[in-house]
Amino acid sequence: MADSAKLDRIVAEARRAADSRALTYRDQALKIYPWVCGRCARTFTRANLRELTVHHRDHNHDNNPPDGSNWELLCVYCHDNEHQKQLELAGSGTGGSKPAGATHSPFADLKARLERKK
Repeated sequence: MADSAKLDRIVAEARRAADSRALTYRDQALKIYPWVCGRCARTFTRANLRELTVHHRDHNHDNNPPDGSNWELLCVYCHDNEHQKQLELAGSGTGGSKPAGATHSPFADLKARLERKK
């Protein structure tokens, strides 16, 4: 009888955990969208689903509308690439203009060095 009560507790706890996971935006997005990367079109199965991530289009992780309008599913590689682009834009600090070029010229005095060796 004690084993039955313990089993009931374990099953109830597992159901509560599943219900709370179902409330996460990742689980909601996986129910709404097909399991395909929105950039490279790679398809996913249960075996590799951990490599499919939810990307927030406006980059606000608190903006999780239940219709999924702020989400897109991206593979880990495309998701990293998307965030890297954002970091590069934010880090440039030039308001969208091209970053300054390199000022060092490694071969500037090559001719003089070669003549000294003769």
